[in-house]
Amino acid sequence: MSSSRVRPLSPGDPQRLGRYTLVGRLGEGGMGTVYLADTPDGEPVAIKVIRPDLAHDDQFRRRFRSEVNRARQVPPFCTAEVLDADTDSETPYLVVEYVDGPSLTAVVKGKGPLSPSNLHGLAIGVATALTAIHGAGVVHRDLKPANVLLAAGSPKVIDFGIAHSSQATTGHTETGQMVGTVSYMAPERFESPTAGSVTPAADIFSWGAVIAYAGLGRNPFGSGDALTVAGRILTQPPDLDGLPGALRTLVGRALSKDPNDRPTARDLLDHLLTAGTTARSPDAAAALERQPALRHAAQGAAQEAAEEAAQATALDDPETVPAAVPAVVPAAVPAVVPAVVPPPVPAGSRWGRFALVVVALAALVTSLTVAGLVYKGLPGRDSAEPPSGAGSTSPSAPAASMPAGPVVVADALDAEGAWQERNDTDNRTTCRFDGALVVTRQSVGSYRCPGVQQVLTDFSVAVDVRLRTPGSCAGIWFRFENSAGYALRVCETGYALTTHGDGGQATVTPLRTFSFPSPVEPGAPTRVGIAARGTNLQFFRDGRLVGDWTEDRFQRGRVVLGIFELGQVSGPPPYSVSFADVEIRNLAG
Repeated sequence: MSSSRVRPLSPGDPQRLGRYTLVGRLGEGGMGTVYLADTPDGEPVAIKVIRPDLAHDDQFRRRFRSEVNRARQVPPFCTAEVLDADTDSETPYLVVEYVDGPSLTAVVKGKGPLSPSNLHGLAIGVATALTAIHGAGVVHRDLKPANVLLAAGSPKVIDFGIAHSSQATTGHTETGQMVGTVSYMAPERFESPTAGSVTPAADIFSWGAVIAYAGLGRNPFGSGDALTVAGRILTQPPDLDGLPGALRTLVGRALSKDPNDRPTARDLLDHLLTAGTTARSPDAAAALERQPALRHAAQGAAQEAAEEAAQATALDDPETVPAAVPAVVPAAVPAVVPAVVPPPVPAGSRWGRFALVVVALAALVTSLTVAGLVYKGLPGRDSAEPPSGAGSTSPSAPAASMPAGPVVVADALDAEGAWQERNDTDNRTTCRFDGALVVTRQSVGSYRCPGVQQVLTDFSVAVDVRLRTPGSCAGIWFRFENSAGYALRVCETGYALTTHGDGGQATVTPLRTFSFPSPVEPGAPTRVGIAARGTNLQFFRDGRLVGDWTEDRFQRGRVVLGIFELGQVSGPPPYSVSFADVEIRNLAG
């Protein structure tokens, strides 16, 4: 193990934290101190310990807990993996993988700019890390050479998402102070310095500045005091003379003044990995050939990003999901027949979108007419007789309470944390924070807000739900993985358990309805609970069991929150629901 980055412990430093033995200091920052520690098995780890004054700030602690939960979802593709955390102890701390290697800053200062092959390897590695980080809904906010470690096998990006977002969102910065290092900050950061204004595009700008520094041995906006450098970033083009031609164009795009002109992290990675692009060069091929770990990480991150994008396009875009078709189908549409997926149409085509609905509707009505089936409706819309199956509803449900287990996600949902905002103008839906996670949709259909990526088998989830406008229904997707899983619709008069994506990405098949003895009052909170253990699914309202269902179709997946307007709606748009105080517990074992 390299000892160049490790300093001895100070007299006031702790000797142990939980099961970890502290052996030295790795660094200090605005949020606290980073220590080198050993696990009981003798494996080295890095532990970030929160400053005492922040540890006693309830708002900071709550945000820190949410951000740790989100950071734990970042895949370890060229990142320092989050291994453990204790967010509830008197001294909160975060445990991450210890990366034994010098920083990019140290290497460039000691040996000068990287060779073309090493530079391309670095560009691929940092783009891979950003693809993983952004895919988990995290923004780094302080990407710089000091936060890139050149470990054996592949570069590793450290210190993402938590320290900086926590400081900025809890008021622990002084007037005029910005979170980040000026030489690597995007121009919009100087105009809107608050943490909430930072987007993934700011990290892309930092990527360009980091790669330019590594290839040139200097910052592309020159040196000097912070004000001078910031002025150049805002008004002058970067100086990229001397950067290898294969990378210069891509770095130039990343350093665009307008964040909308910058590529995404996935775009960067695609350009760097795909043969035939201007960014790909023999040096990039040599870097991937020489570093198999880098090649596997980059390919894994690219594949995961592509799968996530495909899932989002198929299931979060009601224009391409015929789940909304039953809204215009007459009473001959059965609840138990899946929606028909029409052939693909050109994206963005007005006629294509119209044709998609027409084709789906025609196919749906034809198949149902032949079958001679009758639509029974969905709870909160029409009266409904549940299909036969292994389930029970509230009149006969046995007494039960929500099961207990260790908390894996706890979020008040009053600001970005485990869940994130989204303004989807194409689908006329927003996910925003206004004292709660508010989901508003201007048309019939379903929409899921970006949130936790943690995959669980046995778990419980409880969340406060409000139906903010008449006719609105909330949606809680669970055991949802690879575009398929269960969904619980929460409407005024009851729950509806469905599958979503089983048999096709657009397929929605109701399984069971659970009627409420008293309806949910518009705008009033109700605590919705789901417990999934093995093949048994239980559904609670305000702590009381309202019904259960038994089957083994889906065994694991994510928990997703959103809005679920489907069937013959009882009110005009907009439809709006909100979520607050979500808590997910692990029931496995």
